[in-house]
Amino acid sequence: MVDVIDKIKKVAKESEEEIEEALDKVEETIGMKPKKTSKKSLAQKAEEESTTGEKSIEEKKKALLEKVLKLKEKVAIGKVSSEELKEQVKAKKKSDMLVPLEEYVKSGIYLGTRVVTPDMKPFVYRRRADGLAIFNTDTIDEKIKEGIAYLSEFAPEDVVLVCKRQAGWKVAIKFSEITGIKVFTKKYPAGVLTNKLLPDFFENELTIVTDQWVDRNALNDTLRVKKKVLMICDTNNFAKGANKIIIGNNKHDRSLGLIFYLLARGYCQARGIKANVPDLDWWVGEEEERKERPRRFEKSSSAEAGAQFGV
Repeated sequence: MVDVIDKIKKVAKESEEEIEEALDKVEETIGMKPKKTSKKSLAQKAEEESTTGEKSIEEKKKALLEKVLKLKEKVAIGKVSSEELKEQVKAKKKSDMLVPLEEYVKSGIYLGTRVVTPDMKPFVYRRRADGLAIFNTDTIDEKIKEGIAYLSEFAPEDVVLVCKRQAGWKVAIKFSEITGIKVFTKKYPAGVLTNKLLPDFFENELTIVTDQWVDRNALNDTLRVKKKVLMICDTNNFAKGANKIIIGNNKHDRSLGLIFYLLARGYCQARGIKANVPDLDWWVGEEEERKERPRRFEKSSSAEAGAQFGV
């Protein structure tokens, strides 16, 4: 009787174990319970970790070192490429300039004054030891290009140039002869742009102002009749009322000569005007007699100016 009871208990226990195993498999299948790891697989893992672990670490170190070396090579190549790219950009800028950089430097167009207005502050590169503000020649070139493009939108008969400063008379008159644009030098006739009753009344669409301070009467008349303004601005000028500005030294004959040369050449090319534009040397050449030579140009150094632009 006892043997029978023992057999029944044994069968019941085996059945219970089989049921639990079956339930475990079901739960593993449906994701309710993580899959059990057999003792054999754990032993294998333990053995692999002990016998091949060191080898794997060495291999990983070697692979990492190789990767680091490759990255160093890439960084070195990238650095060289970056320097080359900078040089290429500089060369491209120089090649795209309206005139060689040296001509901008020689003319003194980059030399401003000791006074810098808020309007001109964004275009100032730095100040010299003597207090003179310095324009960036790249920006000068860009602004002259913009000025040429803007001026070219107007026909010669719709434009008037005003240049009361004596340093610009010679080149302003030559500019007028080449382009056909009317010019007022020495004295601007009051009301010539506003009073229709005057015999010399002139109705224009655009006024080129050489200096906002010296040519203020022409500027005010232009704004009064709501016409456009293209203004040459030095560091001490305000750009109020200007639709487009050209930045640069508007006090010296060489600088003004360079500006009017570029404007004349660009305007004629853009509008297809066949004219004999003198070489740059004519525009920036020394005059036989000069009543006044601004000291700020005399003190300039081409070497110093060129250094800041990489020449």
